[in-house]
Amino acid sequence: MPSLPHVVSRLRPPDFDAGSVWLVGAGPGDPGLLTLHALHALSEADVVLHDALVSPEILALAAGARLQPVGKRAGGARTHQLRINQRLIGLARQGLRVLRLKGGDPLVFGRGGEEALALAAAGIPFRIVPGVSAAIGGTASAGIPLTHRMLARSVVCATGHDLRGEAPDVTRFAGADTLVFYMGLRHAGALAEQLIEAGRAPDDGVAFVANATMSSQSVTLGTLDTAASVAATLSPDDPTLIVVGPVVALRDMLRPLQQTAPLTMLPEPMTAAGARR
Repeated sequence: MPSLPHVVSRLRPPDFDAGSVWLVGAGPGDPGLLTLHALHALSEADVVLHDALVSPEILALAAGARLQPVGKRAGGARTHQLRINQRLIGLARQGLRVLRLKGGDPLVFGRGGEEALALAAAGIPFRIVPGVSAAIGGTASAGIPLTHRMLARSVVCATGHDLRGEAPDVTRFAGADTLVFYMGLRHAGALAEQLIEAGRAPDDGVAFVANATMSSQSVTLGTLDTAASVAATLSPDDPTLIVVGPVVALRDMLRPLQQTAPLTMLPEPMTAAGARR
């Protein structure tokens, strides 16, 4: 069987043209979950506008590009979306190859749709490169299948806060077998209370997956009736998924033999003068 480097060397990536923008999903954190399109974009970009949650290991792959942090962490300083749109357009009009790098997938709670519409309205060529969404990568790494023929045949992924930063109304989809909430740690108690009022059992399983797919990943289990107290013990600074449903119980059966180590990167070799190449 050919080695992986040999196979990759035979692939011909599409051109990343000057004056264009690529909206790229970086996945949930593990560099091993980057797509080949994403890796190509990182190696070719002139400037990278990246979210706060994109890992340093992934940013290191854009060694030849100018890095510009945008986006925000929950409750922290933020770059207004209109300003990001304008910056993407302005940099592309300078003839640069512009990479907008987002955690997870650009079109899943990543505002990639808003940016694509802005680029289209401005006449800027663009490409959307999907990434592994946090809900998919995070639950897989945590040993929690989103679906299971006997336990879960429907999944809802939802934001854990509304435009005002408050807990959204989640009662309308409370009947889904599996629920995954993004950015909902601050409102875990309110979300759980709504779900119980909508008819879900108080002992329905809940998993909090922090720093999904990274070496620092942690998974904390509870139930809907303990969700508020469990959430209070977790760091609000860690990006955390909340998973609700019977599939949470499968984690204890899968965890003992599941391998989850992320891809790691070796340091760059030193030159004779002692500087990194």
